[in-house]
Parts: sequence; C-alpha cells; structure tokens
Amino acid sequence: MKPKRTILCVDDNEQSLSIRKVLLESRGYRVLTYTRSIEALERFRQGGVDLVLSELILPDLDGSKLIDQTKACSPETPAILISDKVRLCDRDTRADVFLPKGMYAPIELLERIRILLIRKRGPKRAQAQAARAGASESSSSHSSAA
Repeated sequence: MKPKRTILCVDDNEQSLSIRKVLLESRGYRVLTYTRSIEALERFRQGGVDLVLSELILPDLDGSKLIDQTKACSPETPAILISDKVRLCDRDTRADVFLPKGMYAPIELLERIRILLIRKRGPKRAQAQAARAGASESSSSHSSAA
C-alpha cells in the first residue's frame, strides 16, 4: 500500500475547511487543517507536508504570504490558493494554482492536486534512477579495471 500524501489545508471558515477535509480524506489523502495561518506555518516547518491548500484572505497572515514562506522553506512543495477575490493579478503570488472560490467543481480541485503531486514526485524518481544507474556504472567500471 502506498503511503498517504499529506495536504496542509488552511481556511478561517471552519465549514469550508471541514468540507475540504472530508473531500480529500475520502480520496485517501491525510489532511492537516488549520484556521490560523501562523499555526499552519509552524506545522509546515515540522516537515512531511506534500501540498499546501490555502484560502487567500486569512486574519493573521494572508494565504499569499503563507505560501511565500512555505516556498522559502521548501520551493518544491506545490501550493494552491483559493479566493473569492478573482482579481488576484494585483498581487504577486508564488502559488502553483489559483482557484476562484465557488467557481470550480470539487473534481477540478482533486485533479489539480493529483497533477501537482505527480509533478513533485516525478523528477525525484528520475533523479533516483539516474543515481542508481550511475552507481552501477561506476561499480562495473571498477570491476573491469581489476
């Protein structure tokens, strides 16, 4: 059985947070939920988070700044920003995906998450295979030199 991917989900609306948690857990994800972005950031820094899903407007540290700080710690961790403010282009964000609240189907969110997690995992797997191939080549060249 493959290990569950962990999603850090941040929203100050507890009902929205609960709905997302049920949606994601029913698809096999492990979901860490927070209503305060400062607490979410502290948890992110402990490691083991595969993706960040955050609301833009939060009371302590807005979602865009939260994502900036998570990307500063771990640039390869994908992030999705959700907001009812459609004109996000006025803000500079490092989110990989922006979804306007209420204008996407749950299946679209699940598909975006799936694709981002595949992208995150992909290069590492290729690098690991290349490293193994390089190790076997160097060990075979040592044995032929003897």
